[in-house]
Amino acid sequence: MRIEIPKEMKLVHEMHMPIRWGDMDAFGHVNNTVYFRYMEQARVEWITSLGYDVAPGDESMLMINGFCNFYQQLAYPGELILKTSIGTMGRSSMDVYTSMSLTTEPDTVVAIGGATMVWVDLKTNQSAPWPEHVLSKLR
Repeated sequence: MRIEIPKEMKLVHEMHMPIRWGDMDAFGHVNNTVYFRYMEQARVEWITSLGYDVAPGDESMLMINGFCNFYQQLAYPGELILKTSIGTMGRSSMDVYTSMSLTTEPDTVVAIGGATMVWVDLKTNQSAPWPEHVLSKLR
């Protein structure tokens, strides 16, 4: 089952990341769990580019679900282009998507995944509305 990717998204971050030898499994291709690590790193770099620390404080952006649609196998060596986009944004949540392509074929998406991120008050462990300081950076 593939998850439908919305047509309307806003590109918010782009980065390059090498495929490492250790990312491969016994079948000689990047293990499917590693794609989630690639997306995680893209989200972390995007969040830190906004000026936020990913270490826990009193409030934070947390992932509550995730998925990945795989289109093509990857193998070492190679370098990925990871593009992070945001989709639907609610009162306290937003959909974040990461597309992956190789630098040698930048127009061919090899995988795309997503996560629902929620703003959380870590003292109460409850979702909270997006603070204005976050909304102003996402607009």
